[in-house]
Amino acid sequence: MTSLANVRFVLVGTTHPGNIGASARAMKTMGLVNLHLVAPKIYPSAEATARASGADDVLAGAIVHDSLQSALTGCTHVFGMSARLRHLAVPLMNPREAVTSLEKFDEDAQIAIVFGREHSGLSNDELDLCHTLINIPANPQYSSLNLAAAVQVMAYELRMSFNPQVDPGRIGEAREAIHAEDLIHLYDHFERSLMTIGFLDPENPRYLMRRIRRLFNRADLDRNEVQILHGILRAAETKARSSK
Repeated sequence: MTSLANVRFVLVGTTHPGNIGASARAMKTMGLVNLHLVAPKIYPSAEATARASGADDVLAGAIVHDSLQSALTGCTHVFGMSARLRHLAVPLMNPREAVTSLEKFDEDAQIAIVFGREHSGLSNDELDLCHTLINIPANPQYSSLNLAAAVQVMAYELRMSFNPQVDPGRIGEAREAIHAEDLIHLYDHFERSLMTIGFLDPENPRYLMRRIRRLFNRADLDRNEVQILHGILRAAETKARSSK
């Protein structure tokens, strides 16, 4: 599979310089820096720099070309972004499928993802230079995406594919995994504690304990969370004994 450094984003005929800056920002947030510009209407531009919001290095490294053919020099495969589904004999993928397809390429393969003009997209002649089309499956009643938004979608999919260890649901601290026996000890502690505080009927504990097991099996507990629960149970037991 190729590397992120070998994926170039090619913006064709961009009308508004702010969209170039916003696209550079979208790329940098996902670890992409390889930006190519084909005949931008206004560039360089202070507006592009302002909209980049710190992604100045991506703008500084951008390569400007007179033609799309020049921007695609050395590329192994070319993806063309298209908001409209056209009657062309070209393979069509969504962004996730396109990124997954990169697995078949060698590590040094150069990949281009081509984005068209804000109002008219890519021309048919430009699409003829693309091997695969990418269509973002947006709302069919309002499928128009801002250029930078389309860049962000593709950059995100690339980021997630090249960094599968990223867990967007767990941030801020490292999590230490637990084992099956840790849960067994926790459930035993729950059963003892609930009987101690009078919440669990010792003659018929199974139904409630089964519910508790199902609850915490869904919770994906880590070691720190298990220790917190043990601490709560111990505090409840102490208070129950002291009140007798």
